Amino acid sequence: MKKDFRSRTLAVIRDFSIEEQLFLYHQTKILKEKWRKKEDISEFQIKDPVNIYIVFVEPSTRTKESFINAAKFHKNARVNIFDSEHSSFNKRESYVDTFNMLTSYGDYSIFIVRTRLEGVPRLLKKKVGEFADRHGIKRPAFINGGDGRHEHPTQELLDEYTFLEHKNFDNSHIKIALIGDLLHGRTVHSKVDGLRIFKNVEVDLIAPEEIQMPQHYVDKMERNGFKVKKYESIDEYLSTDETADIWYFTRLQLERMGEDMLEKAESLKKAVTFREDMLHKVKEGTKFYHPLPRPKINPEIPVFLDDSPLNGWETQAMNGYWVRVVLLSMLGGAIEMETPTEQNEIENKDDEYKFIIPAKITHGTKGVLKEGKRGIKPIDNGTVIDHIAKGKSPEEIYSTIVKIRKILKLYDCDSADGIFRSADGNYKGYISLPDRYLSKKEIKKLSAISPNTTVNIIKDSSVKEKYRIKLPPKIYNFEEISCKNENCITNPKNGEGVPSSFVRIGDKLVCEYCETPHDYGEIWTI
Repeated sequence: MKKDFRSRTLAVIRDFSIEEQLFLYHQTKILKEKWRKKEDISEFQIKDPVNIYIVFVEPSTRTKESFINAAKFHKNARVNIFDSEHSSFNKRESYVDTFNMLTSYGDYSIFIVRTRLEGVPRLLKKKVGEFADRHGIKRPAFINGGDGRHEHPTQELLDEYTFLEHKNFDNSHIKIALIGDLLHGRTVHSKVDGLRIFKNVEVDLIAPEEIQMPQHYVDKMERNGFKVKKYESIDEYLSTDETADIWYFTRLQLERMGEDMLEKAESLKKAVTFREDMLHKVKEGTKFYHPLPRPKINPEIPVFLDDSPLNGWETQAMNGYWVRVVLLSMLGGAIEMETPTEQNEIENKDDEYKFIIPAKITHGTKGVLKEGKRGIKPIDNGTVIDHIAKGKSPEEIYSTIVKIRKILKLYDCDSADGIFRSADGNYKGYISLPDRYLSKKEIKKLSAISPNTTVNIIKDSSVKEKYRIKLPPKIYNFEEISCKNENCITNPKNGEGVPSSFVRIGDKLVCEYCETPHDYGEIWTI
């Protein structure tokens, strides 16, 4: 059975499975070969009418022009280049309202979007998709052309295709050096998942500590099975005898740096800039790549290398057109894949509250608690929250108790709390709530405020129900939570009114939109 890709969204590279990415690369290879041989390539052209909107709220030349030309390849497509400089975005109109309006102008639309705010494509997929459902319009497709310093998945597609070409389409192994501004560069962030198309991956990260790859991306690489090494400079890297045959350079993202980092810009750049005296240390067969453009002054890859065998960046740039033609062919329904796997979603169903785990009740347990620093409150009926922030300092425990009270609004009821030592010598906190039972929603909040606590349901002076609560798989629909990334579409300062939503990955809560990881204590605004 065949399935098309219409109404799909590519917000992050992982939105396409490994099999789907390899399918795209195979189709790109076929298209390029047919074009070189001057054979018929009409099979790649979208057959049904479609509106293709190119909406670049953040300035771009290469990606924008590449997509414009790729869209014009499709003769049945009506290409609309959205003039964001004079658009409603400057009048503070919401993204959702704008894209709802554009969606209503045709039966099916594909949007290519670049923004400074992070997580916009994920938001548009959800909200504009709901608008389309309400009005009987086919859900549009969204392509992320780069959102802040988050991801640039179409750049990743053309990069991975270029790497495959370099390796004669052998995806058994890759060893790659990522060099430059790994902190702010969204193209290298996309490689954390994009490189998964290779079965064995080794990554060398070359950058001073100030602009090194964020740790949560390094952790994710290692979870993906990559072997990761770090180096402070190209000089240090070349002092080893295990250099990669693929070097991927990125420029310093000066526009995203603060004043303190800008003061160090020259020394940072020196550490990741190739010099002529390094040439003899580069092993034969190595290729240099760069998402471009290179800076006019002191580029990371000097212009004297343009005529050298190291030059892989020009082919890389040209591949952008072919990869984007094929991507639009897929989203426009021109080419289909044999039973592709379903699109990955950052979503976990938690209707059954599986993170609330029934615990064994010790016979004879009563509702009377030991004396704490703030007194005791024996109860006959109600709830006791126990093991709060166990193992932390008394100050941290007290702070957690205060946070629980504020968020769950437990100040207006008869209650008590305290801190005491447990049998193993660790401090822990408790809150006793006579004649008060927590709802499932309140317990879910509690699990994200202070996971690993225990909830005891007291009736007739005995514990009748006992639950140990873990960090839940998803946190959403709470007014008191917020992503701390100021560039996230959900951050209140951006005025888009998008509720925050977090999913659990390991022991972190990750923003569903911009994928910024948080400790559970960081998401609360109270």
